[in-house]
Amino acid sequence: MVGKWHLTKDSHCSDAGPFDSWPLARGFDRYYGILDGFTNLHHPHRLVQDNAPVEVDRYPDGYYFTDDITDRAIAMVRAAKASNPARPFFCYFAHGSVHAPLHANAEDIARYRGRYDEGWDALRAERFARMRATGVIPPGVRLPPRNAEPGHDVRPWAELPEGEQRLAARYMEVYAAMVDSIDQSFGRLQAALAEMGELDDTIVVFTSDNGASREGEVEGTTGYYVHLLGATDVDADLARIDGIGGPTSIPHYPRGWAMACGTPFRLYKINTHAGGHQVPLIVRGPDRLGLAAPGSWRGQYTYVTDVLPTLLELTGLEAPSERQGRPAKPMTGCSFVPVLRDPDAPPAHAEQYVEMAGHRGYYRDGWEVVTLHRPLTDFGDHEWELYDLVADPTETTDLAGQHADRVADLAAAWEEAAWANQVYPLDEGSQVRFLIRPPGDEVFARPVTLVPGTPTLERWRSLQLVMIRSFTITIRVRVGDGDEGVLVAHGDQGGGYVVWLDDGGVHVAHNDGRGRLRTLDAGPVAPGDREIGVAFTAPGANVWNVAVRVDGADAVGAGGAGGRAESWPCLFPMAPFEGIDVGLDRRSPVSWPLYERHGPYPYTGAITDVTYTPGPPAPDAPANLIEALREVGRRFE
Repeated sequence: MVGKWHLTKDSHCSDAGPFDSWPLARGFDRYYGILDGFTNLHHPHRLVQDNAPVEVDRYPDGYYFTDDITDRAIAMVRAAKASNPARPFFCYFAHGSVHAPLHANAEDIARYRGRYDEGWDALRAERFARMRATGVIPPGVRLPPRNAEPGHDVRPWAELPEGEQRLAARYMEVYAAMVDSIDQSFGRLQAALAEMGELDDTIVVFTSDNGASREGEVEGTTGYYVHLLGATDVDADLARIDGIGGPTSIPHYPRGWAMACGTPFRLYKINTHAGGHQVPLIVRGPDRLGLAAPGSWRGQYTYVTDVLPTLLELTGLEAPSERQGRPAKPMTGCSFVPVLRDPDAPPAHAEQYVEMAGHRGYYRDGWEVVTLHRPLTDFGDHEWELYDLVADPTETTDLAGQHADRVADLAAAWEEAAWANQVYPLDEGSQVRFLIRPPGDEVFARPVTLVPGTPTLERWRSLQLVMIRSFTITIRVRVGDGDEGVLVAHGDQGGGYVVWLDDGGVHVAHNDGRGRLRTLDAGPVAPGDREIGVAFTAPGANVWNVAVRVDGADAVGAGGAGGRAESWPCLFPMAPFEGIDVGLDRRSPVSWPLYERHGPYPYTGAITDVTYTPGPPAPDAPANLIEALREVGRRFE
């Protein structure tokens, strides 16, 4: 059974009243996965099992997170059913794919070579025609024109230079391979359930969390963590096109592919138009539940909050009215079991507000008002568009000018729901929300001393020590004849820096996240107890100047040239994405050439400790602009 699922925050149901909330996660016995929504799937920056980090120095060759998490899910279900065959299980199986960055196994990528050379316009038309032919969209539904809204527009494929076409096609090949890997993964899980005799007694719910992401913007990128700052370098991306999708790349596709992946809807993830939140929902259950025949279609409006009450009804459970002696909050969803059983049943979900990044929307009985808000412009009723989603589900014809009373009514309903559900303040676009921190967060920017054997310092704490500011690393180390290895590393293939010893000398490398590796040979270090200092100075313009000192004296550098480098790009806000390691470079390495030769490259001598001392922010760092940004934001609150 395939249907539509709309995602965001709260809901109103047409039945007699809401259930009370019931946190199903409370019954979990096991957990395995990543805590961030994205990572290098070949070398995840942090795995967590049962609420504790999984310590990994080096992943096996050929490791891929989708394969790993599938193995774990199957093992958990097998263990649960072997332990107590009579006990039901609940498995929440959330993939890291297909969130950016885009990674896939090489053999899966190879299957899609050349598949997308015709571009996103051709793919969009092909998918729309197939949707019509298979009945996924009803007759009369129109394909909107290519996205052309300012700041959201997509260039015609035919106008892209040949190099950009070749690069863009490769990004989509990797994305397709990621989707393929999920199909394989889900198939393996179902096969395991069948082997255990559990598949025909299991309710399966399969869906996505939002529309297609436009975060690769116009050209796409091989360096997603730094690309979010607006950096674009097509030539650098082309230079490493063969590595796209592998462990040395952090890629994301251009927003033209997001448009095609959102067919037949408009716009993208983060928007409140249908392209931002309307996704497929597939439900399968035991025959005795009386659900729809396999492959049948439903188009009734359904919302993410409806899944829990639906599962409760199907399993015959009642939602508790209290938790730990306190009244439970009302559950906002409503069961769509009647829709699953009867194609003509009315939708249970009558109305719904949505909000994301300043965009607003409100649905009621087949009509929806929605806005496409431009940052740092006035919010107001002038932004509302109106669509009849029954006749025009792809939002091609704005009827706001013809139905002013309906617009006013739905806009007022949105306002009431927004105040009732803590939507305000809206994101006005000044970016100040990314900079201000709760009281007490200052502690995370204080100096820290790390000793060998310390697990990787958590990435957000690590970032506060270095982000667009000056800082000094002081390494107290014993150097013996022939000692070599990493002294300290911060980051991964998405951007970072590493300090190491070899051939009797100290070296510093900086990975800008776009495939450029800058290396400083600071010269020899004599055997004995030494203090190596690496000072990163932030003069402004998002660069660091680097100087190395040994026992308080300036390093001589290779050939006596001095241990200094200038204008290394500052890394922020998502790079370095891995935290700080002492004595080796765990998981995804900062320097791939160093990793190919030595792996994590543990230091062979003795490190006493490594101290990070944060200095002042750069003169033009956002931290120095908070009040100015507040003033900008107040203009539009």
